[in-house]
Amino acid sequence: MIRFSVIGINHGHVYGQVDALLAAGAEFVSFFAQEEELAAPFSARYPQARRARSAAEILEETTVQLIASAAINCERAPIGIAAMKHGKDFVVDKPGFTTIEQLEEARRVQAETARIYSIFYCERLAHPATVRAGELVKQGAIGAVVQTIGLGPHLSRPATRPPWFFERARYGGIIADIASHQFDQFLYFTGSTRAEVTSARVANVRHTQYPEVRDFGEVLVRGDSGSGYIRVDWLTPDGLGTWGDGRLIVLGTEGYIEVRKNCDIGGRPGGNHLFLVDRNGIHYEDCSAMQLPYGRQLVEDIVHRTQTAMSQAHCFLASELALKAQLMAEAKEGGIVLQGTQR
Repeated sequence: MIRFSVIGINHGHVYGQVDALLAAGAEFVSFFAQEEELAAPFSARYPQARRARSAAEILEETTVQLIASAAINCERAPIGIAAMKHGKDFVVDKPGFTTIEQLEEARRVQAETARIYSIFYCERLAHPATVRAGELVKQGAIGAVVQTIGLGPHLSRPATRPPWFFERARYGGIIADIASHQFDQFLYFTGSTRAEVTSARVANVRHTQYPEVRDFGEVLVRGDSGSGYIRVDWLTPDGLGTWGDGRLIVLGTEGYIEVRKNCDIGGRPGGNHLFLVDRNGIHYEDCSAMQLPYGRQLVEDIVHRTQTAMSQAHCFLASELALKAQLMAEAKEGGIVLQGTQR
């Protein structure tokens, strides 16, 4: 079985990465984090992993096959590139990149080293209802997929955010960050291997006290096997009771699926709700007990040098689309009218 370490724990998604690997039987060896306030609870949860003195100590550990990371967004790609150069595979929280230049360098190093660079798109890989939707689509439950609609609303909670969250160069932008989830799902559910962004827009409609923040984004994308619409925002109201009413709609020629990931405002408790509409009627599934295969598949890929958890081409293309959409939106950024107010 494989051994892994962690460099960078600046986002809570790192816990999901570690838990998925542990569930797959991987051994957690060590971690490096500069921030004491983050390291203490992390170490308490995973006492089996020693705290390394530096990132270099982990990179040079010859018995570790995989490095995981949820570092500050702009630092993730350099960590992954260094990991591959040290002969290690890499799994990272989204976004895996904050610039096109980082992506191009990672592609070059990955091709040279044949290491794995995997992005933990948790809105698909860690949500049982989305996994179930993938199974149904593969079974032909809704015919050929025509379009996906991905909605990624988030609760902003500015007082709880670190300073880097409000800095465009370090955070990467709302589309490059949040919408990378939706691009991953668009590619996965349509089966597209080539795609282009046809329209993208961002705006700051609520958090104007933070000039580098854009709290609304939308994208149209067209692939060789379907199209997609994406909307992401930091506008979730406090009254929802969860961090965001994330949804996925997959339209097929014979029906459609809707996934309500975190909640059902119609009244059902909890998350992971799936609705399927086909020629026979309306069907509902509570998917909360479904097993998640990503951790096991990634470990097997590391051992056998396969690409079952996620193809390398898919991983990079989802990021490329998100980065290009971010740049397109910023290049033509305009106003958005809300209640008669132009911003």
